[in-house]
Amino acid sequence: MSEGSAQRNFSMLADFYEFTMMGGYLESGHRDTVAVFDLFFRRIPDGGGFALFAGLEQVVQYLENLSFTQEDLEYFRSRGFSQTFLDYLRDFHFCCDVWSVPEGTPVFPNEPVITIRGPLLQAQLVETMTLLSVNFQSLIATKANRVVRASQGRTVVEFGSRRAQGVDAAVLGARAAYIAGCAGTANTMADSTLGIPAAGTMAHSWVQVFDTEYDAFRAYAQAYPDQCTLLVDTYNTLRSGIPNAIRVFNEVVLPRGYRPVAVRIDSGDLAYLSKRARAMLDKAGFRDVKIMASNSLDEYIIRDLLVQNAAIDIFGVGENLITSKSEPVFGGVYKLVASADKSGVLQPRIKISETVAKITVPGFKRPYRLYSRENGKALADYIALWEEPPVDDSRDMTIFDPHAIWKRKTVYGYVAKELQVQVFDKGRRCCDLPSVEDIRAACAAQVDTLWEESLRFEYPHRYYVDLSQTLWDTQQRLLRDMSLPQVDAAADIYKEEF
Repeated sequence: MSEGSAQRNFSMLADFYEFTMMGGYLESGHRDTVAVFDLFFRRIPDGGGFALFAGLEQVVQYLENLSFTQEDLEYFRSRGFSQTFLDYLRDFHFCCDVWSVPEGTPVFPNEPVITIRGPLLQAQLVETMTLLSVNFQSLIATKANRVVRASQGRTVVEFGSRRAQGVDAAVLGARAAYIAGCAGTANTMADSTLGIPAAGTMAHSWVQVFDTEYDAFRAYAQAYPDQCTLLVDTYNTLRSGIPNAIRVFNEVVLPRGYRPVAVRIDSGDLAYLSKRARAMLDKAGFRDVKIMASNSLDEYIIRDLLVQNAAIDIFGVGENLITSKSEPVFGGVYKLVASADKSGVLQPRIKISETVAKITVPGFKRPYRLYSRENGKALADYIALWEEPPVDDSRDMTIFDPHAIWKRKTVYGYVAKELQVQVFDKGRRCCDLPSVEDIRAACAAQVDTLWEESLRFEYPHRYYVDLSQTLWDTQQRLLRDMSLPQVDAAADIYKEEF
């Protein structure tokens, strides 16, 4: 867990219906019923080829701190909840099993990212906070990785705190962006509490305070000669900003034994200005000074700038990253997939909808990722029921598209790895959480296992998430068994009453 992470109790951060359902479960005899819930998502933001999973550490912190104070109990008493329910909350102790995909892993629609098994009341309660943590950070990580890939190896710094939707969004958004490949953040709190490297120099106000741009640059260089980066577009980038920067580099920075770091351009035609600035800096002997650009950038603008051969080494990306402005919602959902019958045996459960995309994949499941032995690339994901034998990757396997079962493929020469790891065992955390640096490195390695066709921004290759034959048969059986009888019964009641 990140050093300095705040330990806050978010037990009351839940939709009110989580508590009304908990009370109802108690009253209807489901206190000890075991259930399984899956957290998954249905669609990749921005029409991309994959999403990145982030936010697990905050989910773990939440689950480890679940408890209810006397003040909480009095609130529920004032809302009319029963004494039985208040007693249950007073003695609350989280005791579920939790499995999760590691943070930084590329994930795809309709596969379980987090699975929670345990008492129905508890597994139901944690829905809102778990979704909140995963949806936001996965959204920002996914967007940030698109920006990083668009930069083609150039440095990207997250600049979005002042446009983020709140304090936690600014700090945890910086964390998610760093996991996804950004080099750092402008957010000091993200550095001091989570270890996300912070960087920054000056705003236009610094330059405006001094009588001249030269005076402003000189004062800054005298204060920070070893890390001198100057903002050159306050008045005129090419006619004053770059010439004054060069003058100060020669008069202040070099005589003190340092090399200047960079100049930053925050407005205007970034492609044109960066190329002209590069030529001026090179002619003055500052080929090593980098050019940083900012100003409402996103992956498409960055890609276009590089197509125009912009001489930009570092991109500062703010509002379009921290809010994922082009698509600001990550559609993660949390659904019941199994619950125990009266004899205590887990039975698969399904949600049926006229919207086909909302039909769930039932059962307590085990997801795998199949990698090529030849080049390490990800071939497909494969989901089986928990009770099925483990995948034997010494044998060829035929997989099929669950939405078009005539599409079949034989996979050979592969390695099957389980996607999820167990995080909680009966409410006790049973694994160490990696550092943010380790997550970031693992994320880069896992993205590298994807084929180039999946990395395209436009019309990426669809990565297949396939079901085992047994799981697909189970889903189809439940569709038959659970839909028509219940619909017919409801129709009969409707006829009788009206």
